[in-house]
Parts: sequence; structure tokens; C-alpha cells
Amino acid sequence: MPFALFLLGVAVFAQGTSEFMLSGLVPDIARDLGVSVPSAGALTSAFALGMVAGAPLMAGLARRWSRRGALLGFLAVFLAVHVVGAVTDSFTVLVATRVVGALANAGFLAVALVTAVGMVGPEAGGRATSTLLGGVTLACVVGVPAGALLGQLWGWRAAFWAVALLSLPAVVAVARSVPAGAADSGRPSLRAELRSLRNPRLRVALLLGALVNAATFCTFTYLAPLVTQVTALGSGWVPVVLALFGAGSFLGVAVGGRLAERRPGAVLTGGGGALCLGWAAFALAAGTPAVALGLVLVQGALSFGVGSTLISQALRTASDAPTLSGGFATAAFNVGAALGPWLGGTAIGAGLGYRSPVWVSAALVAVALLTAGLAARRNRRAPGCRTRASWPA
Repeated sequence: MPFALFLLGVAVFAQGTSEFMLSGLVPDIARDLGVSVPSAGALTSAFALGMVAGAPLMAGLARRWSRRGALLGFLAVFLAVHVVGAVTDSFTVLVATRVVGALANAGFLAVALVTAVGMVGPEAGGRATSTLLGGVTLACVVGVPAGALLGQLWGWRAAFWAVALLSLPAVVAVARSVPAGAADSGRPSLRAELRSLRNPRLRVALLLGALVNAATFCTFTYLAPLVTQVTALGSGWVPVVLALFGAGSFLGVAVGGRLAERRPGAVLTGGGGALCLGWAAFALAAGTPAVALGLVLVQGALSFGVGSTLISQALRTASDAPTLSGGFATAAFNVGAALGPWLGGTAIGAGLGYRSPVWVSAALVAVALLTAGLAARRNRRAPGCRTRASWPA
């Protein structure tokens, strides 16, 4: 893998820390700004909605710029809004900073995904995607627990300052390592790239990605209150639990990236089934600390192993949309990241308790498996289809 690809992962690490760190900060933000826990959890949804809208929009806008210029511009905006978020006393302003930061993050990730695959070629696209997403999983392993620890020691604002400071070396790394290149010229028109969404295989891949990611974020957003209220561990365990989930996600991306190039169907079918059963087991065993901690690790691995494989398959399926494919994948996965916390917060708000988001996660993965099965069945019946339908059918 090119060294520049690992440096892109550094920037993704900073942004992933920001996206996920609220899982350990939701109770403190709610208490400090005088809002409910579900309202504070909606900050994750606000970020995800910004990612959904921003991914195709920013990717389309970036067609006019060099890829290095686009990446640097998005990083600069991302850094600035975190400074604003760190000093505001208004929940409304904080929500606004999350949306703007998400737009910048979406643009960066959409361009970075296409840049990463372009560095190595489609034959190694799965590994390139997993290398880039390694920054996200490293954020779960290191950044998110560190943010939770900073929040416990010096308040949630310290975590926002830390992300802003972390973005500075990412700017230098991108400026020095990513080739300047030129604006995307000679590419298909924007309208032609958007027409690729008519491809039913791409639509299925994006829908499955949204469902799996919704399941992941539905539980992940509310891990802190789940651990303290249901598992009955002290607040000091929250960074440990987040680190376990992150360690599992790092393992899932590392293994999934290699298998995605050879046997994506096996990864997604077997991993998806195990993921669904794992969420159900977690909901049942959440009150038993040893079992719950083990399942946090396992579910992190399965969630990101399946998720990263779906990203690589979506990018491959959208090969006729060279500048927007990253935007499509980013948007779909953040539809899930917006839907999941909202569904989990709705379940909690309805008085179903802090186990309820885990049951919702199990149901979302079950819907994804049913959708994949129906799509595969339809594909097998289509005239001229291949004997063995490849994922995502």
C-alpha cells in the first residue's frame, strides 16, 4: 500500500474520533447544556445527516478542484468548527457545528475513498478501502476512549479541543503526501454518474450498508448509559468498553479487507448472520459484565468487518461513477448512522430501557439479511443471470 494512503488514514482518524466520540460524552453534554440524553444522542444523528447530504454534494463540488486541494479545504473547515463547538454554550450552535463538520468530513471521505482506490487500482480496492477505514477503527480503539477519558477529567469540551489539535498534523500530512494532481477532467458528466444509481445491484449494496450501519450506531451511541445503568459497571469502565468495541472493529476491518477481494459473499452472509445473533445475545446478556464485555469486542469486529466489505462492494459496483462513488457509499452508510441513534433514542424515550437499542440493532440486521436474500432470489430468476450470484446479488 502506498505510504500516502496511510497518511490519509491519519486524517480519517481525526474525523472518526469526532464522529464517534459522543458515545462517551452524551450524558455529560446533556447535563451541561440542559437537554435530555436522547436529545444529546441526536447530535450523532445531526452529524450523520450532514454526512448524508454532504457526501454526494461535496463530491460533486470537488470535481472542480484538485484532489489535494479538496482534501485540504475540507480539513480546514472541519478544524474550525470544532473550535467553535468547544467554546459554545448553546446546544443549537453545537448542533450546527456538527452538521457543518459533517459536511466537511463527508467531502473529505468521499474524495479520499476514490483517491485511495485510484492509488492501487480496482484489484486491490478492498485492501485500500480497509486501510483507509483503519483510521476510523483506530479512532474507536484510541480516539473515542481517549475522548471519553478527557470528558471525565476536564469536561466534554476538552474532547472537542483535542480533535481540533489532532487535525493540525493531518493537514500537514495531506499537504505533503497526497499528489497535487488536477481537477477531475475527462470524467463522465455529473448526470451520467448519477445515472449509475439505476443499477439495482448498487442500490441493494447501499441499502444493506445503511441497515448494517444503523444497527451499529443504534447500540454504539448508547453504550455509555447501557454500561452504567444495565451492566452496572462504574463510569470508569466506559472508556474500556469503547476501546473493546474499537479493538474489535479494527480486527474486523483488517480481516474483512482481505477477504472482501476473494469471498465477499461468504463474509457478508456468514458475518451478517453472526452479527444478528450477536446483537440478540448482547441484549439478553447485557446485565452480565463478563459476557457483555466479550460481546462488545465480537460485535465491533462483525459490524465493521461486514460494513467495510459492503463499502468495497459498493465502490466496485459504482465503477462508472468515478468521482461520486465515494459519495454514494459515504451517504448510504451515514443514512444508517443517522437512523440508528434516532431509533435507539426513540426506544429509550418510549420507556423501553437501555437494552432496547440493542434489540433494535438485531432487528435491523435481520431486515438486511432478508433484503439480501430477496435480492439474491430475484437475481437468480432474472433472464441471463449467472449461475452463482455474487454479492450483493
